[in-house]
Amino acid sequence: MKTQMAAARSKVVTPQMDQLLATEKIGRDELLERVAAGRIAIPANGNHVSLLAGGVGQGLRTKINVNLGVSEDCCNVELELEKVRRAIALKADAIMDLSTFGDTRAFRRRAIEISPVMVGTVPVYDAVARYGKSVPDISVDDFFETVALHARDGVDFITIHAGLTRAAIARLRSRPRLTHVVSRGGAILLHWMTANDCENPFYEHFDRLLEICREHDVTISLGDGLRPGSLHDATDAAQIQELIILGELTLRAWQADVQVMIEGPGHVPLNEVAANMLIEKKLCHGAPFYVLGPIVTDVAPGYDHITSAIGGALAAAHGADFLCYVTPAEHLRLPDMDDMKEGIIAARIAAHAADIAKGIPGAMDWDNAMSHARKELDWPRMLELAMDPEKARAYRESSKPLDENVCTMCGDLCAIKRSRQVLEGR
Repeated sequence: MKTQMAAARSKVVTPQMDQLLATEKIGRDELLERVAAGRIAIPANGNHVSLLAGGVGQGLRTKINVNLGVSEDCCNVELELEKVRRAIALKADAIMDLSTFGDTRAFRRRAIEISPVMVGTVPVYDAVARYGKSVPDISVDDFFETVALHARDGVDFITIHAGLTRAAIARLRSRPRLTHVVSRGGAILLHWMTANDCENPFYEHFDRLLEICREHDVTISLGDGLRPGSLHDATDAAQIQELIILGELTLRAWQADVQVMIEGPGHVPLNEVAANMLIEKKLCHGAPFYVLGPIVTDVAPGYDHITSAIGGALAAAHGADFLCYVTPAEHLRLPDMDDMKEGIIAARIAAHAADIAKGIPGAMDWDNAMSHARKELDWPRMLELAMDPEKARAYRESSKPLDENVCTMCGDLCAIKRSRQVLEGR
């Protein structure tokens, strides 16, 4: 199977590229050039037959990802599958299955079957669930056989924490953090490497990983195992050391025609967000950047969809291409259906605001249409254009004005109604 990157380098427009061209305002030649250079990734495993391919990267709409999956404490497979359907209905661009318990393969295959958007996984989680071994007893072959299984099942992108090397761990030990390692995949590999006194298997055997990904055209999302889990730890030596290694691995992947995304920080002070985007783009050669949040304050559990949206909007405005949603349940529990919706809408707001700031062609057309409907006091059209029409309609219906042309905030003092009378005579 030829990868999307290999096709682009041969000037071949794939069916997946045609699908992307139908949904984005980018030219054919520009798309081919950016996919060939690695600045746009099109995660599209040939085994994901229900996929309507999308792209992540330079000049495209900022995409959002939804995390879900079953755990030992919350193992309701049907509920998680319903979350997949609901996330797609709410216009998520990607689904990431983070399952860690039970028949993970059955759930993963069903999720891929019903999902027309790209699906990602973290195989190192599944290696723990699949083999039932203690972390130190998992073999290198166990890790790679799990990666291969995910690729055969149709996963479009996989998070691999290959940059968490012994050198990066040495940085971590020499400059202790407040919150140590908060990435699950990073913590698993830290445990495995320390217990076995070995190098990261995904770094040491990176070519083996590339062979699997090239065979099935799986995009590697190079994970940030040392992402900061607190503002105190942001932009420290361990995080930057890992990012340097990810940049080196990016070039190796591109040499093998394997697409790459880079995962970015979690908790970052507002004044450091733009710098983090610049550093990533510089060190990782313009590869698409996928960020968790970033969360810009540590003190708002229950509202981290807001802290994340603030950071995400700023991050995307300064170059991030892909936002991982954060829900109000972050740091507290597995999110329920309502939490998921709140997280999706918050992430979509951040992504759309950033697209306007980045000058993505057509991004502001939606806002202009809403403003026109407001000027006309066209309430049906306003509700239709709302990012969350259901919520907007419920608010409108909950408080009816005497004059149906206005709202109960201003009533007869409606500024739009009055200024229209004065300036337009109507």
